[in-house]
Amino acid sequence: MENTMSIEKTIPLMFKARVLSNPDIIAQASKNEKGTFEYFTYKRLYSDVIQFASILKKLGIKREDHIAFISDNRREWLITDLAILSLGAIDVPRGKDSMATEVQFIINYADCTWGVFENSAQLEKVLEPGTEKTKLKNAILFDEPKKETVLKAEKEGIKTFYFKELVEEAGELTPEITQSIEAEMEKTNMEDIATIIFTSGTTGTPKGVMLTHENYMAQLEVVGQVLPAKPGDMWLSVLPVWHSFERVVQYIALTLSTGIAYSKPVAPIMLADMAEIKPQWICGVPRLWDGLGNGIIRAMKKAGGVKYALFSFFVTIGKGYSKSRDLVRGQICHFRKKSRFLEWIKGILPYILLSPLYWLGNAIVFGKIKEKFGGRLTAVISGGGALQKHVDDFYHAVGVNLIEGYGITEAAPVLAFRGLVKPKSGCVGEVFPSVDVKIVATDHGTILSDEPLPPGKTGLVLARSKTKRQIMKGYYKRQDLTDQVIDKDGWLNTCDIGMLTIDNEIKITGRAKDTIVLLGGENIEPLVIEQAVNASDYIECSMLLGQDKKYLGALIVPAKDFILAWASENNITYTSYEELLETPEIQTLIRSEIDRLVSAKTGFRSCEHIFKFVLLPESFKPGKELSAKQEMIRYKICELYKEQIDRLFAD
Repeated sequence: MENTMSIEKTIPLMFKARVLSNPDIIAQASKNEKGTFEYFTYKRLYSDVIQFASILKKLGIKREDHIAFISDNRREWLITDLAILSLGAIDVPRGKDSMATEVQFIINYADCTWGVFENSAQLEKVLEPGTEKTKLKNAILFDEPKKETVLKAEKEGIKTFYFKELVEEAGELTPEITQSIEAEMEKTNMEDIATIIFTSGTTGTPKGVMLTHENYMAQLEVVGQVLPAKPGDMWLSVLPVWHSFERVVQYIALTLSTGIAYSKPVAPIMLADMAEIKPQWICGVPRLWDGLGNGIIRAMKKAGGVKYALFSFFVTIGKGYSKSRDLVRGQICHFRKKSRFLEWIKGILPYILLSPLYWLGNAIVFGKIKEKFGGRLTAVISGGGALQKHVDDFYHAVGVNLIEGYGITEAAPVLAFRGLVKPKSGCVGEVFPSVDVKIVATDHGTILSDEPLPPGKTGLVLARSKTKRQIMKGYYKRQDLTDQVIDKDGWLNTCDIGMLTIDNEIKITGRAKDTIVLLGGENIEPLVIEQAVNASDYIECSMLLGQDKKYLGALIVPAKDFILAWASENNITYTSYEELLETPEIQTLIRSEIDRLVSAKTGFRSCEHIFKFVLLPESFKPGKELSAKQEMIRYKICELYKEQIDRLFAD
């Protein structure tokens, strides 16, 4: 990997440089009140940022102030973010799915007297009765504030402002105002904090991750090496932008002079927006890609007959073709040296035989699927969680490029990236050029030795910045916790379990804190088993349990549509979905799926077999069982389903 990009020291200066280079390229596409997309150039976005920064400055916001920022992805989010950073202030973001207790905690803990909120519902979370009086004094709302919310806020000593009115009252942008804000931009150093992102709290109280301009710049300098986006390309933004993955994607889009179109992670909305925007790039969490893939399969199955038969046949062909092509091209993760010639021999015959069928399938089946993405798609990018193998295999089979990123918020966040050039399935990609990674021996999360393990050996994943500091400055007000995860040599403990390939790619196998230790002392990494189980058409998701127990148990959320279809095909009578799940037929179906996917034949030890399971009728939801990036919040699930878990281990 070569050729770093010429880039400035801070995010606002990087943005300014792109505006000067490509003022007339589309920077944003956002729906108006009528639901149609409007397009905004880099020049227009820059003037909007400068104007709003001047408004914030007049309101009294100054360098190093902490601004709470509670909103999901929309055009105003990026304007506000860049305006805050242009003044040298620090934003403290969170999404609309945050609970009132979280919002109150973050605002007070991060000492935010100013806040920007998407709507009245978000400000209402601050106004709910809490354990202590809020430190918030001023609130700006993107949507028009409700009168009752304004009155409630006044009683709490909070003054409210309407974003649209502030902009209208500001008047025209003058050269003097622009110069004033640009002077503020120049005062910011790369070591200055840009944001404090509170982790989603999958393991308890959220921690405030302090990320500097330099943390982001370290990645943006080298992103062009791994992502071949061209000026004028469009991204479809669907994820909560407060999260570190989607946020860095927005900065990447700016760095590469590309545009961002704002959508929602809801299939009908996404499909309509993809048809109009025709994006080259779409980012999503693994659950999104799994859901879209299952949606395609369900639609084909519903069509039935020849259409479904052809689809199933060509998906099978596609999987075989992809596997043989990877062997021929050397796109296989290696944990020890193997003969390239023998791999080539193994792959070449099926590659030649399957190629005509694959391209036929591409013409009559897969081409129509790719058209659903808009017809100009370069790739979809998965990040923010572990991508399941069956999802990866499906997209490669139908010819949709799915590339993967890996990282954590504390690393701002990218540590590895599986790009378009010789992507290797089975790992999360090559270590990012701006960091070093090593694997060390561990015992339940405790580091046993600083010496790096050789490729193929499983251990704890540690990461360290190279020339520019990419690893966080630390946890806000928690130097004690910072010292626990970053050692004296700058190595960050990711708390992930994984291994390196001989080509310096990373394979993640689990979380150190998620490791289950059975009563017999066997260590179990639940993620690998859960991914295997989730490959079933009849299982939406699963969570393994068994800490200090004799055997493994599982909470399983069945795939409702597939279960109902199977019940209809097999003439099973029932009065409710809950009753259906308890029938011997469905219990046997799920049991057979688990035994098929998790067995000695599929590479699992006897202690990794799931002895008992409970079927849950409701899907896991963000803000309840799932975090904003769709990861299971295991401790919450254990609390919510204590009765069912007790039943699993009653014997």
